[in-house]
Amino acid sequence: MATDLQTQLIHDLVEESVEGLDQFDSEVLALEKGESGPDTLNTMFRVIHSLKGTSGCLGLGRIESLAHVGENLLSLLREGKVEAQPRTTSTLLRYSDALRAMLHSLGLDGKEGEHDHAQLVADLTALSNLGENPQGQAEAAGLFEDLPEDLPAPTPAAPVSAAVVPPAPAAPVGPANPPARAQEKAAVVSGGIAETAIRVDVGQLDSLMDLVGELVLARNQILQFAGRLAEPTLLNATQRLNIITTKLQENVMKTRMQPISNVWSKFPRIVRDLSRELGKRVNLVMEGRETELDRTIIEAVKDPLTHLVRNAIDHGLETPGVRSAAGKPEEGLLRLRAFHESGHVNIEILDDGSGISRDRVVQKAIQKGLLHADQASRLADREVYALLFAPGFSTAEKVTNISGRGVGLDVVKKNIEKIGGSVDIQSDPGRSTTIRVKIPLTLAIIPALIINCAGSRYATPQASLVELVLIENGQAARAIEYVDTSPVYRLRGSLLPLLSLREQLELERAAESQEAVYLLVLQAEGKQFGLMVDGIHDTEEIVVKPLGKELNGLSVFAGATIMGDGRVALILDVLGVARRACVLDHAGRDEAAKGIAEIRNSDNREGGTRQSLLLFAIGGDQPAAIPLSHVARLEEFAASAVEKAANAEVVQYRGQIMPLLHVGRVLARESSSADETVRVVVYNHRGVNIGLVVDRVLDTVDGVFSIQRCMDRPGVLGSGVVQHRVTDFLDPDALIRASGVIEFAGAGERL
Repeated sequence: MATDLQTQLIHDLVEESVEGLDQFDSEVLALEKGESGPDTLNTMFRVIHSLKGTSGCLGLGRIESLAHVGENLLSLLREGKVEAQPRTTSTLLRYSDALRAMLHSLGLDGKEGEHDHAQLVADLTALSNLGENPQGQAEAAGLFEDLPEDLPAPTPAAPVSAAVVPPAPAAPVGPANPPARAQEKAAVVSGGIAETAIRVDVGQLDSLMDLVGELVLARNQILQFAGRLAEPTLLNATQRLNIITTKLQENVMKTRMQPISNVWSKFPRIVRDLSRELGKRVNLVMEGRETELDRTIIEAVKDPLTHLVRNAIDHGLETPGVRSAAGKPEEGLLRLRAFHESGHVNIEILDDGSGISRDRVVQKAIQKGLLHADQASRLADREVYALLFAPGFSTAEKVTNISGRGVGLDVVKKNIEKIGGSVDIQSDPGRSTTIRVKIPLTLAIIPALIINCAGSRYATPQASLVELVLIENGQAARAIEYVDTSPVYRLRGSLLPLLSLREQLELERAAESQEAVYLLVLQAEGKQFGLMVDGIHDTEEIVVKPLGKELNGLSVFAGATIMGDGRVALILDVLGVARRACVLDHAGRDEAAKGIAEIRNSDNREGGTRQSLLLFAIGGDQPAAIPLSHVARLEEFAASAVEKAANAEVVQYRGQIMPLLHVGRVLARESSSADETVRVVVYNHRGVNIGLVVDRVLDTVDGVFSIQRCMDRPGVLGSGVVQHRVTDFLDPDALIRASGVIEFAGAGERL
């Protein structure tokens, strides 16, 4: 029992002292900036004094001795005998780190660690020697305690609490035999922090949350049952139960909520140390410290936010000389802002530094094969900046221990997306950069849309839902089109890839019918797609239950929930469904490449080239391919829309005249198609749209292809095997030159 008590006292000491050292660091930084108040030094002293006294009670001699050395310096600072110079505050921060490291070791294995703090002790002693270091106080026989009131204080100005008995050699109190005096002293230290608050283990809160979740599920079942009976007395009772359960749920949720200041409290120290290391001056401004999040979310965003702050100081803010030359204040601004919006928390990290160079990002992206040179001009700034989140991407000119290794922002993005969040970059070159992080308030209970497929119900998180589309009876055959065998739907002028939930979950195929089709327009990694389901129910707040170990490998499910009738409904992982169906681009692509596939120039070991291709048929059934990066859009025109201009076939397209080039005719392969529809691949040639007429579009593919070159066929680079068929690789520019097609500029002039 004594050992259990000692362990508990040590646990309390570690928790309280780590919190106290966080406050200690904040007060040191305030002291350094000249923003200290009348209680700053008193607060610092109390933190160390409590740590020293409690560690002495528990026989933690190393922590006790180090705390005592720092306490001497703090006492002199309070008395005004030592000035708070930069050297002093830097040493105090090192001192805090040393105590924190010893507490960390103590929390891991109950030992104080083998850290060597001889140099730190020497520095603290040297600073203390600058003032009148009080010496010769009475020695205690073993435990440290405040002097009795009848003993004189070291100086008249110092309060009694500052007069502390210095340590004396004594046998340490063994962990298995803490004396009653030690227990009493530690209990006073633990219990005196706040009489109106108690410390609750996180596991207890999680258990309580699980019980509330079960209560919510039971409430849903009772409401559903009572609704069928229509008994007034029962309905009144269930409504009262509903109100009480809702209030209980809200209050329990509040116990899990923590202010974001718990994360931000460490940033002033990080900013201070990093700015000194880089020779920069940084003014950190934090707004919305009181914004609350679930503790699980707090833990998940701690490391990503820390990385973004470090990245802003390293990459964003300039040195004082550079800022002064640019007409900026020498001190850079780093602003953190948090606020609630639509059930989410938005966090902004803004710096008024040099911004992001679009050209530099593009150049690096081309060098790494993430982008083709022809694509760069067609990308919006936001899409270019999003390339920074590609794995291994970095614009740093040299590798340091801070950044430049190409590791970090991609991990930041993945970790934020794991909890259903998103991250976005905006920049004003030469002036500022803003990174916006959007994350959910909690993961325990989420709003979801309940859907039906093959007789089973599934839940789709509303955070991923963009809109719902109903294709009415008999309209599906006309509304759903196909690119080869892949279904698409034209939604406000854009082609939306379609997935069938039945096919993705490998359920039985639906019988052909004229019933309505329900489309869920979902978004994952910035790309939208449609999910076809059998039916749509209502939205509900569902309790998320994790899947068992046996089901962890199913990437299409994020968890499970229990519905009002007691049946289990699986929660769809929208990102997992999209990746399984290959709707999203391959790893390393993100919003910057949305709608534009990339061509990579790096050769593989067999001499092939990795490409993204558009496959289409010409001359009947002969497959041909062009780089997908050259394709602006796929269009269809009625044959009656084709007109003549200067003896060339053209169509009116987006307010301009677009010439048509029949690929099959140029290659002497006449089309066998007699359709009344002209299928066109819109190709952007030197800023001008030209329509490549093909028989039909087959597919898009991405891979490494070996090409056998062909020197005697104009417009054909060579042939290779794609999807088990010999395919011609075409050069659109050469085809245009060989065809003699007339090109029209925006104003209609001859190019």
